[in-house]
Amino acid sequence: MSHSARLSDYRAALTTPGMRGPVVASLLARLPIAMVGLSLLLYVERATGSFAVAGMVSAAALVGVALGSVVQGRLMDRFGPTRPLMFVTGLFALFVTASVIAVEAGASVFVLVPMALGVGASEPMVGSASRALWERMVPSGATRMAAYAYESISMEVFFILGPGLAGLLLAAPWAGTGVVAGAVMMVFGALWFAFNPVVRAWGPVAQAPRPLLGAFAYPGMRTVALAALGFGVTIGFVEVAVPAFAKASGHASMGGLMLSLWSISSVIFGVLYGMRPWPRPMHLRLPVLLGGFGLLSLLLAIPASLVGLGLALFVVGTLITPQSTAHSAAIEQVTPNGMAAEAFGWVITSVTVGLAIGQGLSGQLIEHFGTRPAFVASGVAGLLIASAVWLLRGTVRRGVPRSEPLPARSEMDLAAR
Repeated sequence: MSHSARLSDYRAALTTPGMRGPVVASLLARLPIAMVGLSLLLYVERATGSFAVAGMVSAAALVGVALGSVVQGRLMDRFGPTRPLMFVTGLFALFVTASVIAVEAGASVFVLVPMALGVGASEPMVGSASRALWERMVPSGATRMAAYAYESISMEVFFILGPGLAGLLLAAPWAGTGVVAGAVMMVFGALWFAFNPVVRAWGPVAQAPRPLLGAFAYPGMRTVALAALGFGVTIGFVEVAVPAFAKASGHASMGGLMLSLWSISSVIFGVLYGMRPWPRPMHLRLPVLLGGFGLLSLLLAIPASLVGLGLALFVVGTLITPQSTAHSAAIEQVTPNGMAAEAFGWVITSVTVGLAIGQGLSGQLIEHFGTRPAFVASGVAGLLIASAVWLLRGTVRRGVPRSEPLPARSEMDLAAR
């Protein structure tokens, strides 16, 4: 996937016949992704008065997402997205309801943590289904590349809007408003997506190879997952160090705003990068982008003021969307047909695990040595993992043989059944 994408390719992707409904539904389902977790953390902290308990609950939800994304992806590849999404969306609604009841009842952390784990594991992975759907609906080439870039860019927008919405709804009379509002949007969007005709027409690919480890059994997929892990680790270090830097500077409330700066540059540069991606070969693009991200992250250790840190974040953020777009595009090269949703699930899992590792290590470094070592560690981690991806680049270059994916049946064919 070395194709570049012009603005006309973005327009062509988003106006693909049959895709308007899934596109709008997936927007609604994915908008609360960065909102539900933060709202849950703030809700639990407000109810218990403890950031320690709230942090454990938030971490459990993150672990749940990492576990649930691959399982949901494999089920979608096997049965199509409609039935798995219906099932997990129902579970998600139940777990969110039970969690709210438990928080209101003053339940202990031993109850709240398993509930949060269930919330994360049952969070409907509409993002995986949406990305995999483009493979069925759009021919290989620049238009499909633009579709993947759109998915990555839209996620960055959600990560800008989500925390702001969570903070805004925290001011509501009831602290759990953000959790419920986000869950309702996610449930409605997921069901709307699942029942769309082109999604219902998506069935399993006939005779698709299904080894025990699924998509992860392919060496190229493991290399892509490693690149995604490095991406998550680098971001994880920064996401903890930036608020700590803001607090040490006497402006704790600016931490979230600082992180928004690199999301903004990510969106802007993501569109431009999609028009002329570099390096062109995917087996080079993955390690080069991650290495560049790690190298730029070292800049964050230089500033001594919030203004300087904001400028550095804006620069570093330019390589966020290009990486997530590359991960999506690389999947076509390293896995056979019929495994796209599960493969996207492995990417989500890798990024999530990386975030957890980076955040955990960053917190320890900041506690004992301050923020500058945490910023340095973010860059070093990105460079080290990029070196490993470079050594394994041959697995991506070789890829796997792929035939043209089975097309989704038309709405007319579906209605005639």
